[in-house]
Amino acid sequence: MTGFTPALMQDYALTVDRFLDHGAKWHDAARVVTAGGSDDDQTIGYRDLRDRANRLSGALLGLGLGPGDRVATLAWNTQNHMEVWYAAMGAGMVCHTLNPRLTLAQLAAMAVEAGDRVLAISADLRPLGDALMAACPSLEHLILLDGEPGQAEPRVIDLETLIAARGRSVAWGEFEETTLAGLCFTSGTTGAPKGVGYTHRSNYLHTIRSLQADAMALTADDVILVAVPMFHANAWGLPFAAPAVGASLVLPGRVTGGPALDRLIRSHGATVAVGVPTVWLGLVDHLDLTGGDLPSLKRIILGGAPCPDALLQRLESRLGVTVQTSWGMTELSPLGAISPATAQPHARRGAGRAPMGLDLLLTDEAGRPLEEQRNAVGRLKVRGQSVIQRYYGAETSALDAEGWFDTGDLAKIDDAGNLALAGRSKDLIKSGGEWINPMEIEEIIGALPSVSLVAVIGRVDAKWGERPVMIIEPTGDAAPDPAALRAALKGRVADWWIPDQIVAVEQMPLAATGKINKTQLRAVFGDA
Repeated sequence: MTGFTPALMQDYALTVDRFLDHGAKWHDAARVVTAGGSDDDQTIGYRDLRDRANRLSGALLGLGLGPGDRVATLAWNTQNHMEVWYAAMGAGMVCHTLNPRLTLAQLAAMAVEAGDRVLAISADLRPLGDALMAACPSLEHLILLDGEPGQAEPRVIDLETLIAARGRSVAWGEFEETTLAGLCFTSGTTGAPKGVGYTHRSNYLHTIRSLQADAMALTADDVILVAVPMFHANAWGLPFAAPAVGASLVLPGRVTGGPALDRLIRSHGATVAVGVPTVWLGLVDHLDLTGGDLPSLKRIILGGAPCPDALLQRLESRLGVTVQTSWGMTELSPLGAISPATAQPHARRGAGRAPMGLDLLLTDEAGRPLEEQRNAVGRLKVRGQSVIQRYYGAETSALDAEGWFDTGDLAKIDDAGNLALAGRSKDLIKSGGEWINPMEIEEIIGALPSVSLVAVIGRVDAKWGERPVMIIEPTGDAAPDPAALRAALKGRVADWWIPDQIVAVEQMPLAATGKINKTQLRAVFGDA
């Protein structure tokens, strides 16, 4: 027979609602926990969560929304927030996660650009929600999450009242897998934020990528503490990955301080904890004060910012856990590389290896691939099924002529395929016509026990153009001696790389994503 080949496999759309369907059918013993007080954590199984999210889809349709409409969220890591995710995405709407730590002007600009019609907001953020409603003509309804039921105004309604009044079961996933599912704007710490749109297909394939045995390696036996915000890059995909394998989730709400995380890990037997390094610094500081241990915890997955080696070693020795370092970007959905839990300790100090589904390329400044892709520093480019093609609303592609996305990072790949970041190209300091790489200095100083956090920025200099300034947050009350810090660099970097100015700060400024905010540091210390 010629001219026609019948389909040999089922047409099974890769839509994210299937993850919660799977969890509800096969893993209802797993739990989604939302932190309350010491005795009133909220707990639900996947079956009931799926039922509530599905009826919420019907309620959103009852408000006049339809496929493709934008549902914004301004909320913490809670059960209700997760329900809105699946309710919007399951019905073909777009879930636009907004960061509560941004300014009203920033949030309004994003909501206007996205054309958001509904804002689901944690009740404790109500004043910010009211201000956004006034600033954004497209917003028609405000849905209050995580609060007491009973709020009903012409344009404001609490979640429980909405589900009770308009909730109904609807069919999920009746659309193409290339349908837009989520929208997240980059942090904008180095420029105007840009929107990144995630399709159902990209989220689905990213979930498979993250679950590989040499990646996050989650199973139904795991209890995952998600300290990475749900408003940041899909919470690294964990609200999809957990029900996909039947793992339990522990959602800390607004509070991610050391005492709160200690209690949640103990109370619910968390086995895996995920978040930026500064979160876990607070946890070990708390445990050092109280003398406690966390025997259930087996792994910590770090990301969002480079982790000083001293902190990494402290986490592993103090908590008795395996630390997996990772690297990613909002534009990658976000996982780009991760160190396998089974790797030797020295191989878990970099950014890790790229899981199947993502490819890496090193180029020179002109974009030409390096002739040797191993053990040489180059600009890092990526491509894959969950990598951005163009920014939201942009008419031009974000890719080069060969289909690669330029991450803006400098990196090196060793013989075993381990990725090591060598700094951001925009962070390089040009002094006397020669380049200084701040990350090399930060890695050396960050390994000192007396230094909790370190950042190196360029300061305007009349003679040299720029000179490096080192800003440190000490581990204890006393700042390290500047002479000792310079001595630690002597012989390990060029003499002219060694910073002339060293500043100790009580607390390092952090961006909304938990990274050190170098933009703020430059504003304070970068002028001559």
